[in-house]
Amino acid sequence: MKKINIKKEDIFDLIRGTIFAILLSLTLVLILALIVNFVDMGDKIIIPINQVIKILSVFLGTVLGIKHAKLGALKGGIIGVLYTLLSIFIFGIISKNINLGWNNLIDVALGIVAGVISGIICVNIKK
Repeated sequence: MKKINIKKEDIFDLIRGTIFAILLSLTLVLILALIVNFVDMGDKIIIPINQVIKILSVFLGTVLGIKHAKLGALKGGIIGVLYTLLSIFIFGIISKNINLGWNNLIDVALGIVAGVISGIICVNIKK
């Protein structure tokens, strides 16, 4: 069994990627809120757009955050989990309603999958 050697720069990759993802998500959600304020959209449109924002945030957070091209799938998965948990907490505080349910479990799974795929793509592009 191969031992995974995690260094300080790997931790910084995780922190940087998570911060990028959270900031991008907050920005895109704010833009979506402004658009919804002027254009009448139903929940059938807002919910898929929200999922795209989450996936895009994890993808770009992973690509922009990972500077050292190794352990891409692991780093991406961790960034996806950290992003999802932080976004649940942050958006829960903003809406004054932290709700932990099945939807959040689905979001965590989606964050892991998006992060792993993003990490694999990122590491292969940067090599």
